Amino acid sequence: MALEKTSNTEQSAAKFERIRRAHQSEIAEDYVEMIAELIDETGEARAVDLAHRFGVTAPTVNATIQRLQREGLAETRPYRSIFLTQAGRELAEACRQRHQLVRDFLVHIGVEAEIAEEDAEGLEHHVSAETLAAFRKALSEAS
Repeated sequence: MALEKTSNTEQSAAKFERIRRAHQSEIAEDYVEMIAELIDETGEARAVDLAHRFGVTAPTVNATIQRLQREGLAETRPYRSIFLTQAGRELAEACRQRHQLVRDFLVHIGVEAEIAEEDAEGLEHHVSAETLAAFRKALSEAS
C-alpha cells in the first residue's frame, strides 16, 4: 500500500510539473507566434503592436522580449523592430502548426470554427505529442 501511495504521489507530481512547464513556455510561444504573424502581415513587429494585440502594457512586453532574448528566440536593436532568431522562427512555425492542428480537430468533431479558434489558443500549449498524433491520425482518416 505504501508503494502504491508513493507511486500515485509521484505520478501526480509529474503531471503537475508538466503543466507548470507548459504554463512557463505558453507566454514565450504566444509571443514568438505573434511576432512572426506581425512580421508576415506588416513587415515588422513593434513592442507597441504586441502590447495592443495582447492587451498588456509596454513594460510587460519589454520584460517578455528581454526573456525571449535571454532564451535566444528574439533580437532587438535600438529604435528598430523586434526580430526572431532562427530558433524563434522555428518555434513560431511549430506553434502555428500545432494551433492549426488543434483547431482543425475541434472543427472536425463539430465545434464551431470561431469557438474552435479560441479554444485552440489555450489547448495548443497543453496537449501532448501523443494527443497531437491522435488528432493528426483522426483527421487523415476522415479525409
